[in-house]
Amino acid sequence: MVIVMSAEATPGQIGSVVALVESVGGSAFVTRGTSRVLIGLVGDVERFLLLGLRALPGVSRVMRISTPYKLVSREHRPERSTVEVCGVPIGPGHLTVIAGPCAVETPEQTLQAALMARDLGAALLRGGAYKPRTSPYAFQGLGERGLQILADVRAATGLPIVTEVVDARDVALVAQYADMLQIGTRNMQNFALLQAVGQAGKPVLLKRGMSATVEEWLMAAEYIAQRGNLDIVLCERGIRTFETATRNTLDIAAVPVAQRLSHLPVIVDPSHSGGRRDLVLPLTRAAVVAGADGVIVDVHPRPEVALCDGPQALVAEDLPELARAVADLAAFMGRRSAEVFPELV
Repeated sequence: MVIVMSAEATPGQIGSVVALVESVGGSAFVTRGTSRVLIGLVGDVERFLLLGLRALPGVSRVMRISTPYKLVSREHRPERSTVEVCGVPIGPGHLTVIAGPCAVETPEQTLQAALMARDLGAALLRGGAYKPRTSPYAFQGLGERGLQILADVRAATGLPIVTEVVDARDVALVAQYADMLQIGTRNMQNFALLQAVGQAGKPVLLKRGMSATVEEWLMAAEYIAQRGNLDIVLCERGIRTFETATRNTLDIAAVPVAQRLSHLPVIVDPSHSGGRRDLVLPLTRAAVVAGADGVIVDVHPRPEVALCDGPQALVAEDLPELARAVADLAAFMGRRSAEVFPELV
């Protein structure tokens, strides 16, 4: 439910509504707009209906929201959100590029990939220190050593770090190094992990599960938001279908659908969706024109020897054309390319 307070509502009246909701075990989240205050309620709706909320002083109207994802919905926050990562904006009006190696392998490889990402115009560096893999025999990442490498590369390049966390027990450790925590497709419905990152105090990049509906994706975001963190960026990375010509099927329609249903920023991963280097540029173009708030791409100095996802990684000669496409299409769509926060460089 959402309570719309009148324009004349006092802080005391707002506090009384919050206290009443909390007295029956509910949670109340106050959002202050330009002209009035909205209070989003999470909990037992039937109990809320018995409280007589409409009769309380300062209440303009009470709306029962049909969507189960209340905090991330457009009904809760009609205006679309911008999430900042060390000053780098992700959201409407901007086109943010995140780039880097799928996996951190060595200090030299990670630094070279980061410099490639910066040449591409990336404002954030991606890199996996923990890698959940389908096969238990595949490279699983360097763990904390990989996080240390990422921190060193951040100091050398000024690029804030986006890295994946795969276990709720590792959230505190990863948060010490990362500027943004990533939840991968295999963990989208790992609810203990979602709750843990929601409490970590860091922005979160939430990838869509490979077989998840848009509603399930938004419900996963709600788990994070329910723990007090609304700094969430959704990432469409392709879903599993019957088609075998690509690694996954990029659901480009999910971008405007998710943006209509939720106020959260939505970006696209053209690398993992296509699974092939030659598809990254056309899928990036499609993402930008569809209205995505950014893209996240794999780059690698030597993808032929990469320990993870080499076939989809861009190399140095791919970057100028992709950079031109992003810049041209961003201008065409009326968006600014996000840049590294000046104080970090």
